[in-house]
Amino acid sequence: MRGNVVRFSTSFTLVSCFQFLVSSLQFVDNLTHTLTAVALSHTGLNRKTRFATLTVIAGANLPDVDVVTWLKSTATYLHYHRGITHSLLGIIVLGVVAGLLGYAIGRRAGPGKQGLPANIAWLVACGLVGSASHLLLDFTNAYGVRPFLPFSGRWYAWDIMFITDPGVMSLLAVGLGFPVLLRLISEEVGAGKPAYRTGAFLALAAVVLVWTLRDIAHRRAVTLLDSVQFGQENPKRVGAFPSPINPFSWTGVAETESAFYVVAVSALDDHIQTGDAQVYRKPEESAALDAAMKTRTGSVFLDFARFPWGQVQVLSDDYEVTLRDLRFTMPGAGRSGFVVRVDLDKNLRVRSESFSFRMPRD
Repeated sequence: MRGNVVRFSTSFTLVSCFQFLVSSLQFVDNLTHTLTAVALSHTGLNRKTRFATLTVIAGANLPDVDVVTWLKSTATYLHYHRGITHSLLGIIVLGVVAGLLGYAIGRRAGPGKQGLPANIAWLVACGLVGSASHLLLDFTNAYGVRPFLPFSGRWYAWDIMFITDPGVMSLLAVGLGFPVLLRLISEEVGAGKPAYRTGAFLALAAVVLVWTLRDIAHRRAVTLLDSVQFGQENPKRVGAFPSPINPFSWTGVAETESAFYVVAVSALDDHIQTGDAQVYRKPEESAALDAAMKTRTGSVFLDFARFPWGQVQVLSDDYEVTLRDLRFTMPGAGRSGFVVRVDLDKNLRVRSESFSFRMPRD
């Protein structure tokens, strides 16, 4: 009985920590989406209709309404996150919804001090711009999106940006905030007021430049990984995944016939220190591993994972199976990444199953 209580307490703690982490990352991620929406609005959309900025912001954040699914379970969250609300069909529907909501608010509020009325066509366009920006931003990172749901569940990812990128968020904040500083200075010296439009364009241009730089570095990292041997074996497939700060620092994952290799890759170097790679040997066939992969949490995870690796630990009276997606495991980061744990008894009956996420550090 006491063991069951301890097991339940540990599981509950893991779920609670994951939920807190998800909510924290979601806040940072949505802050980036919001700053992008403000920048897009100030390129000229806010001059077309009242409540343009509010509508673009709504459109840019509505796709993440699926975050409520983690209230049921972590596996449910993994299954539905970046699902139908992040598809092409979903962003069209949510963009129109955001536009109609903006128009409903605009009609009740009236034209405002500047006499600019709420225009339904422009507001729907604003909602669509916002939701489309959300899909594009999420496509740039290693998590990816499923744009063709419900017709296809295939994942697509550009792999050039970290899941929550502080650099892009800073560029957007500086670009949008710089005109405010200039406005304060100009008011003091009596000069003309600077336009926010210029800052918005500069911020968005800076983000595109970062994407371009990271895309070049990513291609370089993939080429390096594909050109070397790991354990005297040629890689069957490779992937390069970004770090949160340094655009030239990547986590390389190479799969060979017998193992997975996780190694640090610098896009500025001409070679890879394959001897420093973390080696994850492919597990032998195991009834416990098969049973764990057939659980709901295991099957959802395997549908999501790009470089799945499993490990079975035999305990005194049960089995502990761990599944990881190695694209989220940085060299030397220990137990970080996307992890599924399944406990089975001697008869392979499931005692517990859980999914957790721990952010790797640069």
